[in-house]
Amino acid sequence: QVQLVESGGGLVQAGGSLRLSCAASGRTFSSYALGWFRQAPGKEREFVAAIRWSGGSTYYADSVKGRFTVSRGSVKNPLYLQMNSLKPEDTAVYYCAAAQYGQAFQWTNSRDYYYWGRGTQVTVSS
Repeated sequence: QVQLVESGGGLVQAGGSLRLSCAASGRTFSSYALGWFRQAPGKEREFVAAIRWSGGSTYYADSVKGRFTVSRGSVKNPLYLQMNSLKPEDTAVYYCAAAQYGQAFQWTNSRDYYYWGRGTQVTVSS
């Protein structure tokens, strides 16, 4: 099994930046998708960004394109999310997630990921 732990959240003013990290232990990530999702109060969990460990292909929600960058790290710390130009609507609990993907894998579908961290709070003030 894979265990994931997020870090790097905090309180920032609009226009500021944060860098989230995801530490991991467990199986190899050679065939894994690694993603970031977020959930705001009263909202359902939504896709933010994802990356394929092998090859590094990336995927972004339209709401964060041009502002957020997802990247790979080491096997132990495999996932980062650089968030720039933060907006109040970015306020949410951010989760890292992982899954072994296949041809039917949907990169933006939270239900296709089966390893999840506990979340880190990001609050953006206006």
